[in-house]
Amino acid sequence: MAEVQGHRARKRFGQNFLRDPNVIRRIVVTIDPKPGEHLVEIGPGLGALTEPLIEAAGQLTAIELDRDLAARLRQRFPAERLRLIEADALRFDFASLPAPLRVVGNLPYNVSTPLLFHLADYADRIADMTFMLQKEVVERMAAAPDSAAYGRLSVMLQQRFAVRKCFDVPPGAFVPTPKVTSSIVRLTPLPAGTHTLEDPERFSRLVAAAFNQRRKTLRNALKASIPDPALFVQAGIDPNARAETLAVEDFVRLANVLAHAPASGA
Repeated sequence: MAEVQGHRARKRFGQNFLRDPNVIRRIVVTIDPKPGEHLVEIGPGLGALTEPLIEAAGQLTAIELDRDLAARLRQRFPAERLRLIEADALRFDFASLPAPLRVVGNLPYNVSTPLLFHLADYADRIADMTFMLQKEVVERMAAAPDSAAYGRLSVMLQQRFAVRKCFDVPPGAFVPTPKVTSSIVRLTPLPAGTHTLEDPERFSRLVAAAFNQRRKTLRNALKASIPDPALFVQAGIDPNARAETLAVEDFVRLANVLAHAPASGA
């Protein structure tokens, strides 16, 4: 692996360090940090974004898993400006931080999807999130129904957030150079009550099952959990439709009908 500023990038942590000053500047402008806001950076790495964010906001909380990088960051930034937490963001309790949170970061691509699902559980404590991710993942996050990219990730995130792709970042902006193009994405929590769920766990299982066999009709893909087609009709859903044609609110409505159905298996 490549060595950057004396640090050898670790493949198991999915480390690709941002180095292009123009891209860094554009990301900071997109985040638009203000003094006094509670910024939380996931995976600060060598501090390419950390420094300008601290300059703009005054202080920052950062979550870093790599002990060597954490030690470097402690040497570089005073504790009153950088609150550094050595932890795995996938397991970190974001409720332990004072809300509202503005979460940012160049997320490791190998854990991006489970990390996004983990953060979604704290949507009520988050003001917004701005991330750099693999372009393909961002396109799936922001996809609309009836498109090839639309799937489980789209529905699960759009149930809680407005998702907007901001701009692309070429591979040459990083060291080591990844094989894929990246994108900046902004997620903003939807107003309370936008997509209210009776049973979030049931919704999650329903969406997963529907897209697990996305080429099948909903009647066939969900027959194990919805044996009675009348429940589709009750939710205003065509049982012969496919998962990719349903909007987020359709999945929410179907899940809520199932939550009140007797002996429903979903």
